[in-house]
Amino acid sequence: MKPGGFTAHTTRDKKKLLSRVRRLRGQIEAVERALDEERPCADVLQIVAACRGAIDGLLAELIEGHIRYHVIESDGGRRPDRTQAAEELIGVLRTYLH
Repeated sequence: MKPGGFTAHTTRDKKKLLSRVRRLRGQIEAVERALDEERPCADVLQIVAACRGAIDGLLAELIEGHIRYHVIESDGGRRPDRTQAAEELIGVLRTYLH
């Protein structure tokens, strides 16, 4: 295991990840405001869909970081077969979650 354990990639990308979380917080607050203001359901649905997309984006970024740090970089990239398989998995995740 690398120094820093399981949190090293989240620590390295902390600023970027926290920015995403803060944007998500704003989107969730927009849902609350829309409900409080009794806005039309189509408006609320659109805001919730945007939240879902933002959560999926955060999830994809976290999973990609995990794969890159714990699978590809864990052996210094010395196994091309493992690296290729990990890159293919990242591609699939990006397609599915974006």
